[in-house]
Amino acid sequence: MAESQPVYRVLARKYRPTTFAELIGQEAMVRTLTNAIVSGRIAHAFILTGVRGVGKTTTARIIARALNCIGPDGSGGPTISPCGVCEPCRAIAEDRHVDVLEMDAASRTGVGEMRELLDGVRYKPVAARFKIYIIDEVHMLSTSAFNALLKTLEEPPPDVKFVFATTEIHKVPVTVLSRCQRFSLRRVPVDLLASHYAAIAAKEGVEAEPGAIGLIARAADGSVRDGLSLLDQAIALGDGRLTESGVRDMLGIADRALVFDLLESVLRGDAAGALQQMRALHDGGADPVMVLQDLLDRVHLVTRLKIVASAGEGDPLVEGERARAKPLADRLGMPFLTRAWQMLLKGIEEVQRAPQPLQAAEMVLIRLAYVADLPAPADVVRALGGSGDGAAAGARIASGNGAGGGGPVASAVARSAPIPSERGPGAVALAVETRELDPCPQSFEEVVALFERHRESLLRTHLFGSVHLVAFEPGRIELRLANAAPRELPNRVGQLLQQWTGLRWTIVLSNEAGAPTLREQAEGRAAEMRNAAAAHPLVRAVLDTFPGARIEEVREIAPMVAAPEEGEGVEG
Repeated sequence: MAESQPVYRVLARKYRPTTFAELIGQEAMVRTLTNAIVSGRIAHAFILTGVRGVGKTTTARIIARALNCIGPDGSGGPTISPCGVCEPCRAIAEDRHVDVLEMDAASRTGVGEMRELLDGVRYKPVAARFKIYIIDEVHMLSTSAFNALLKTLEEPPPDVKFVFATTEIHKVPVTVLSRCQRFSLRRVPVDLLASHYAAIAAKEGVEAEPGAIGLIARAADGSVRDGLSLLDQAIALGDGRLTESGVRDMLGIADRALVFDLLESVLRGDAAGALQQMRALHDGGADPVMVLQDLLDRVHLVTRLKIVASAGEGDPLVEGERARAKPLADRLGMPFLTRAWQMLLKGIEEVQRAPQPLQAAEMVLIRLAYVADLPAPADVVRALGGSGDGAAAGARIASGNGAGGGGPVASAVARSAPIPSERGPGAVALAVETRELDPCPQSFEEVVALFERHRESLLRTHLFGSVHLVAFEPGRIELRLANAAPRELPNRVGQLLQQWTGLRWTIVLSNEAGAPTLREQAEGRAAEMRNAAAAHPLVRAVLDTFPGARIEEVREIAPMVAAPEEGEGVEG
């Protein structure tokens, strides 16, 4: 009978840390726990949070071993370096220790399971120093289960410890959080992951190119376990040898040089060339979403280099890209880089939702190519407004030599000259429309009047009757909305004021009481006028003469003849 082959253990399990010294990227947590164990200040409950694969459950098991280790000779106490050879250490490592209970809250969410688990809290540990409850994905517990846990969690027996792990800390009730020591496990940096994976590859006898390890470290996104799973897959793909091209094919990532070629084609406005390069990348196995993500990363790198010339120095994963990104940073203006970032960011969402990702990605590239050489609106207004020849000024802007910034446009340009584009025949004409701006309101009442003048009746009604003014200055309004006001009112008001006045307006919501609404103020003035009129002797005589009569309305009548100004004579 043939001998059965040994069961293969995946790298994520084979190289799972068993001591605090083997944990990577969590120095703050390790230092805190080390000091607590050394000084004997060990909390009764811990909660570990972080993204998947950073070591939450692994840390919980290390804590269990550290607290229950008795040393090789059986006389040791809690230690920061579990021996790994004593019976408690081996039993916990093999998930068979009777006093270390690990529960998955995702599959046991009810209050009944929690009460069953807590029934054993009152009993002493059977074979260990501490009875330890490890609850993974604790945020999945029901509200009743959390309530059942609270009392025990607040006053547990001295020989019971709780260790919770969760990826969604915001779903855990604050009543539970306040009873635990919280540790946030951070994402492991790319360079640390790369060195860790390279060491594991060497232990496995695998020849790995640094570029391949770097790609896996980036794709891991800070998760040690995710990266080890990818490394396992890459080793199987390469049959014992990791190459950068092989890992790119596995992950569906385009070659960095080809991505820069694509970016440069887009920046030149070469839409046809960009589409050909996109097709070639797709035919080579690249995912359209990943291509746009790579373009987004390159735009980010170029923007960083434009702000800080030394950005990326010392990073082996970025150093090779700086040589091609630096000329782009010198040539491109900040308005285009920010515009390209926004368009790519929105384009990635479109591609992820599209039924045909390649087609959606091509449309994103076409949009980028056709706006590559367009100037910023502020540049158009500035250049056309400062030149006697509108067409000449427009040509200067379209060539891409204009300044790359500008603040709010406070006035319109009364000119409508076409601006030629450099795309050759069939160029698109750009024009600046003429429009007279409204004067800037100097009070909230003038703001309401401006909305009435522009026939925005619904918004005017809300401003008049549903807004409590807290503070006002031209360009900034602080207010409190009444219950009847729509939630989108501040954004809409700011947009229209900017459109009508040419100035940027900031509308701030406040929790302060503020002044009465304009309707309440008007009603208050009307009531005062009625009271004053009712107190007049003649009016009181009329009301007394006609029982049941009442004052319906009081109007102010402007004087028929204005008083003469100073210096004017009055004829006798």
